[in-house]
Amino acid sequence: MRLPGTRYQEHGWEQVRKLLGQCSLPAFARLDPARLWEGVDEFVDLACGYLRVAGRSPRAEAPGNSYGESVLELALALLFELQARRGDWAAFATAVASEQQKSGAFWARPGGEAILRKKVNDMFAVLRDKVDADNYQVACGRACSPNKIYAYRMLDTAYGDIARMFDGWRQNADQVGAILARELTAAPIEVRQMKSIATCRPEWVIRWSESQQRFTGTAGPLHTRSKRFASLKNNPDKIGAMLREIGDYEELSANRDCDWQQDGFEAAGWLDDLARVLGESEPEGAQEASVEADRILPVIVDDLENGEPEVCHDDDADDERLASIATSVSLSPRFMQLARAAQDQGSWSARIMAGDSLPVRLAVYLKMLGSQDDSYPAEWLDPATGELPTMQQLAALDQLSLPTLRKRRDAAIAALLAAARP
Repeated sequence: MRLPGTRYQEHGWEQVRKLLGQCSLPAFARLDPARLWEGVDEFVDLACGYLRVAGRSPRAEAPGNSYGESVLELALALLFELQARRGDWAAFATAVASEQQKSGAFWARPGGEAILRKKVNDMFAVLRDKVDADNYQVACGRACSPNKIYAYRMLDTAYGDIARMFDGWRQNADQVGAILARELTAAPIEVRQMKSIATCRPEWVIRWSESQQRFTGTAGPLHTRSKRFASLKNNPDKIGAMLREIGDYEELSANRDCDWQQDGFEAAGWLDDLARVLGESEPEGAQEASVEADRILPVIVDDLENGEPEVCHDDDADDERLASIATSVSLSPRFMQLARAAQDQGSWSARIMAGDSLPVRLAVYLKMLGSQDDSYPAEWLDPATGELPTMQQLAALDQLSLPTLRKRRDAAIAALLAAARP
């Protein structure tokens, strides 16, 4: 989601959050808990050092938003905001002190790191909405609160879920019917009419939220006991205005290169036509003769030309095959190449699983660590979910049946466990 002035509401936020969590924990470990309240400057200096060290990692160099800022740049900027917004650090210190009263030095106990990481994540999640709300006000001249930024994000998420269900309306016919307030007997015309978030109708969002309890077992955001979205629940006009604002700005900001791109396309087409016309105008063999006549020096014959022809592997064909398979399971065409490059070949687990394919290794991590873990490189994740690909996707990537992939995964896990035993 893009809005005027905002920097932290797009796809890269998940990686910004993980990078900040990754570098905040060792910084916290070097702080004196007794001086936590006044330790914000020391924390920022320490965390900044760890961010600089991680600056060459694939996660840090990944794009963080559509404006050209990297994940590292966004993480550093948000970290420095703590020094200007000390109230957020004070809230974090209060949360840590409260947990410490109940559990002692919880961060040093098994599982305590996860508790501390969540508190760090919560601090930066609140901070990013405050920063973006302030920047939105500067860009637009309209009042905006962090809660309103949260509401924009909720509507963007709702639109994404509605669009996903519309695309697979046959598999979600009951809920799509509830959203459209009618029983479906054929493909609904609304599937073709909703081309962007700006054309998503507010009543669909309200019915989508209302239907969540029935179809997912969890109340929708407009129908919970929380008062956070109470002003939107019975206000379709306000919802519609916010949806249109998101859509209009995304369209505006996405088209900033259209003018010069069109000139480039026309110039490339003109050059292609020129080359074709020149090629057709020369008689057969004339081109080779003209090249021969233009030579001033004799042709140098390389000794290698007289040797045996080198065997060339058709890497391009293999890349095309992998791209086709990845696309068929809704992954990026270069998923396999990027995921391979992101592997840490020197790690203990990589050496043990050296004989296993990449999909089998990812299946092992999926089984042992879950679909989400801060240690996963961004290149391993499905951009649509921010998680590892599913077993079905991995089986398709490896051109295996699902049972075969499970057998190979279990065998690799057994090898890891055997190697770990003394």
